[in-house]
Amino acid sequence: MDFNKVIKKRASIRDYSDKEVKYDKIIDAIEAANLAPSPGNIPIIKYIVVEDKETINNLADACQQDFVKDAKVIVVICSNSQKVKLMYDKRADKYIKQHVGAAIENFLLKITEMKLASCWVGAFSEVTAKNLLGVPEDTEIEAILPIAYQTKADKTIQKPKADLGTIVYFEKYGNKYKKPVTKIFPH
Repeated sequence: MDFNKVIKKRASIRDYSDKEVKYDKIIDAIEAANLAPSPGNIPIIKYIVVEDKETINNLADACQQDFVKDAKVIVVICSNSQKVKLMYDKRADKYIKQHVGAAIENFLLKITEMKLASCWVGAFSEVTAKNLLGVPEDTEIEAILPIAYQTKADKTIQKPKADLGTIVYFEKYGNKYKKPVTKIFPH
């Protein structure tokens, strides 16, 4: 699939079919996530692949989102940032967020390219999820990503995004015009 089409097709999908997801597709998506830039090239992200139905149901309960139960696979993204905090001190939290966000987006774009569906779940009981998965105390769960094929794959429509004319500025915050004074974006 063309990259621009993948970006425009990526959406939060909560409607999953019963079709099995091949393990190699999950590994391909994790490989794409692993290629995201990281602070100091320090590998801080770990991935837990969950296929056990009972564990998936319990994770769905931890998320309080029933659609998660319909996933064939869940990938839980974790981070252990001790080395980043030692290296970057006060800037570490910002760098960690940037890295995790880039990795998750790479993952979701790859999932979309492979015609799979997912939804970035960030609201969950971390204590419950950690206990279910045996995640160490010094490691954070960043996201829960249910993976499946979409029931109505041809019906996916990405929600409208902000018009560029309202979010792009030139030289200073609030300046919508590029010099010489020309309006770049239709409004």
